[in-house]
Amino acid sequence: MESKFYEKDKLLIFRITDEIDDFSVQKIRRRADYDIERYMPRKVIFDFNSVTFMDSAGIGLIIGRYKFAKMLGSKVELANLTSNIKKIFEMSGILRLIPIANLEDEKYTNKIG
Repeated sequence: MESKFYEKDKLLIFRITDEIDDFSVQKIRRRADYDIERYMPRKVIFDFNSVTFMDSAGIGLIIGRYKFAKMLGSKVELANLTSNIKKIFEMSGILRLIPIANLEDEKYTNKIG
């Protein structure tokens, strides 16, 4: 997973590059919680553009980060959902809580480093 904080917009974007399963979710959770607490962003976006697989562990990951970010005053959004990932989120009801973001803005589509 890669992350980028845009200070001007108080925006933190996580580009998830791994499959999301029981094994990877621990690493993603630690990094996300650390960066959310470190930057205290106004908005957190999880970008799923490179995710090829997600199981139920991914649902727990996103719900947990949603609750953690909300507790700290941040909003959470999801971006670039593949059709399979979107279907999982629709069936779980997450999309009723967390909106889908549009990352088409050129300044946010640059490579995260």
